[in-house]
Amino acid sequence: MSVSMKDLDPAFRGSGQKDGLEIWRIENFKPVPIPASSYGKFFMGDSYIILKTTALKNGSLRHDIHYWIGKDTSQDEAGTAAILTVELDAALGGRAVQYREVQGNETEKFLSYFRPCIMPQPGGVASGFKHVEANNQDHETRLYVCHGKHVVHVKEVPFARSTLNHDDIFILDTKSKIFQFNGSNSSIQERAKALEVVQYIKDTFHEGKCEIASVEDGRMMADPEAGEFWGFFGGFAPLPRRAPAEGNEKHEETAIKLLCFDQGKLEPVNYESLAHELLQTNKCYFLDCGAELYVWMGRTTSLQERKGASEAAEKLLSDSNRTKTHIIKVIEGFETVMFKSKFKEWPQTPDLKLSSEDGRGKVAALLKRQGLNVKGLMKAAPAKEEPQSYIDCTGNLQVWRVNDKDKALLSSSDQSKFYTGDCYVFQYTYAGDDKEECLIGTWSGKKSVEEDRVTAVSLASKMVESAKFQAVQVRLYEGKEPIQFFVIFQSLQVFKGGLSSGYKKFIAENGIDDDSYSEEGLALFRVQGSGPENMQAVQVEPVASSLNSSYCYILHDGNTVFTWAGNLTTALDQELMERQLDVIKPNTQSRSQKEGSETDQFWSLLGGKSEYSSQKMVRELESDPHLFSCILSKGNLKVKEIHHFTQDDLMTEDVFILDCHTSIFVWVGQQVDVKVRLQALDIGEKFVVLDFLMENLARETPIFTVTEGSEPPFFTRFFTWDSAKSLMHGNSYQRKLAIVKGGGAPALDKPRRRTPVYSGRSTTQDKSQRSRSMSFSPERVRVRGRSPAFTALAASFESSSNRNLSTPPPVVKKLYPKSLTPDSLNTSSKSSAIAALAGSSDRPTETPTPESIKDGSESEKPKQEEDAKDGAGTMNNRVESLTINEDVKENEPEDDEGLPIYPYERLKTTAADPVTEIDVTRRETYLSSAEFKEKFGMTKEAFSKLPKWKQNRLKIALQLF
Repeated sequence: MSVSMKDLDPAFRGSGQKDGLEIWRIENFKPVPIPASSYGKFFMGDSYIILKTTALKNGSLRHDIHYWIGKDTSQDEAGTAAILTVELDAALGGRAVQYREVQGNETEKFLSYFRPCIMPQPGGVASGFKHVEANNQDHETRLYVCHGKHVVHVKEVPFARSTLNHDDIFILDTKSKIFQFNGSNSSIQERAKALEVVQYIKDTFHEGKCEIASVEDGRMMADPEAGEFWGFFGGFAPLPRRAPAEGNEKHEETAIKLLCFDQGKLEPVNYESLAHELLQTNKCYFLDCGAELYVWMGRTTSLQERKGASEAAEKLLSDSNRTKTHIIKVIEGFETVMFKSKFKEWPQTPDLKLSSEDGRGKVAALLKRQGLNVKGLMKAAPAKEEPQSYIDCTGNLQVWRVNDKDKALLSSSDQSKFYTGDCYVFQYTYAGDDKEECLIGTWSGKKSVEEDRVTAVSLASKMVESAKFQAVQVRLYEGKEPIQFFVIFQSLQVFKGGLSSGYKKFIAENGIDDDSYSEEGLALFRVQGSGPENMQAVQVEPVASSLNSSYCYILHDGNTVFTWAGNLTTALDQELMERQLDVIKPNTQSRSQKEGSETDQFWSLLGGKSEYSSQKMVRELESDPHLFSCILSKGNLKVKEIHHFTQDDLMTEDVFILDCHTSIFVWVGQQVDVKVRLQALDIGEKFVVLDFLMENLARETPIFTVTEGSEPPFFTRFFTWDSAKSLMHGNSYQRKLAIVKGGGAPALDKPRRRTPVYSGRSTTQDKSQRSRSMSFSPERVRVRGRSPAFTALAASFESSSNRNLSTPPPVVKKLYPKSLTPDSLNTSSKSSAIAALAGSSDRPTETPTPESIKDGSESEKPKQEEDAKDGAGTMNNRVESLTINEDVKENEPEDDEGLPIYPYERLKTTAADPVTEIDVTRRETYLSSAEFKEKFGMTKEAFSKLPKWKQNRLKIALQLF
């Protein structure tokens, strides 16, 4: 489409350059921008154009244009808005989707921009009406009806008893109180959403100063709030059954019609099967689906042709009196998912004569010649290549190999060595913000057998069920692992072949040679990763074509070992190769090879030279997340997208899917039936098959199942998250009512910390493990499962004879001015150490690691590491025990009024005559104010204002010294 600046209204120049909303009102048939302070305020006599610009993670901008038509606006003004949207689209490069919005029948996408609702006011510019301003002194009682589980349609209705019914939710807005009347047939989710409208009315029309009342349908006059509500209607009386609402348009289930708009005429298109090939790029088409009328515009159509098609669509609906049908205009190459789903098949990448970026470039050039700022019109910077893990990597890991319908626990030295023919179950526990987090998952190799895959998922599901669904479950396949998987393993090796009986049986039955990895045989490994906390060695075919200039490799034939570095590798890549060499071939001399200067022996082991790639494999990036509500009925999955979602959209009665393309999250509310909870993984798998967004999801896409109240950080990062909301009591309506009506702190289901049992990863690491976890930052020396304060404290008592002499002693940033030796534990050093504990600027991320979750089978008792047999080992154990078992009652007030006072020495756990019959978690409250300040370096009032984690450190110190 050729673009001429004379065809574009000056009001649209430079628009759509940044993320957010822009709104114009039609005044005298011209678009006039309105200030941001008036966004969401619509007048019934006006028409508006709304542009929503979304900055995508791939660096591009997506545009959605809506034109809103008030019920009192003139037909000419509405037609002007329709035509101007076509011009606005042209100004944006001809790629936007355009929606027609009629007052009272807006799309959920449109309403999601103005949460919780829009409440159009009488008045308008073109109609001659005057805008009605709110007058709080002369408040008019109004009645509204609300519909919607995810976004709310609000409509003012006549203030009369006959308006009420059993199916809907009504809001009665009086001068001193707002009532919400819940029809007996309304859903909990609709009631909860309607409460957001109640809060909006309170804040907007009452300056936040009025009472809120909830009235249930059928409640008698004995209830004070119900009696007051019915008093506005002349007293209580039973409501009749609802008669069919007038004006409800029902779109008949007729066949979809395709019409061609060419040279101002509409002609029906005859077809046997609705195929993409029917659409010609030089024409416009109407796809009439009843409730929606799609206008498809070919890429080579002119601006005038598109305007003509837009006018024809408005006329078609007007002549057939289809006032509530949505008009959705799409441009070739940028069709919506719903439009493409109407066709039998739709190509993944249609052949366009003009790409989207070319179109934007031409528009930008035109605008620049006009002296306008075009910054933002061109493609923005893409997202970073390496994603963040959003998971603590200092937790506890256990790994089992699936074997003959059971699982066998792997030793700490073998738990990072996977075979592509096997399946594994892993459990990872780590510290969250205020509780322990647990991730239970399965990993299936590319050549694993289906029977082992099913067994792995079943075993993991039993572990999650025995944990009362408080653990996150994930299903992973080789080659599609998320970043969280690599980070918790840190150093991973993937070998060819398998060790399980299932794999051995499969190759025997099919006459396949067993090519399982052998330390004495020929093997080639590709080394990859982004750092010591995320590195892998993957065995590949030992041929030259497996090489890549962007990677480092390890090649061995028995004790003959070569390392090969491609010309495009970095010093970090080569460091990771050396680290992996320590695991695969420790204590073996290797011969270094650089690309272009290899020895004949190296090529001989690979079977001779051949061509190979230099293109680095790019990790598949996650796309912008999409949230869907899910209903599983009779094996069929029905989903509905929730636009511009927030945490409040996650209703505790429902199941939701968060689609990030590279990963799928299935979120299950606490009020969901147990049978449905058990089907969470199945729901995720059905969603992947359904591929609702038509983004060609792989069947091996990772699927996480998350239960409300146990959301991990790598899930909550997609929201502005408040953990208190997911821990509240009651259903979604009761929770919302407690906040809106009471305004107080919600009642929480505070998780209890479980008694930890260290297992899986040993606190005493071998050489390769220690060098990996301790070398990347001297300032961050950590033993898995411990906080920095504990590590430093334990290190003070650790004997140097306990260290592996092949590893340099760790450099620990001292938290105290003196070492905590028995001779130096005087009052001065004690107070200094305590002050250091409380004053650390970094909040500790470690909390006690929960005990291993039993799966119903015979429990595997973890092997306990023996401490050093000298006094240092004993002290280390005691310090660790005190740290782990500390469990503070955080909700109790820190007030010592009325409590007896004891000397400091008797409050210590090591005292000769310790005080008994006291609350041991609040020892500091039994000190006098003067002694408290002397020992802790602050007053009790200052202590009470500290964050809980700093208070906890002081309490631990009080126990130690």
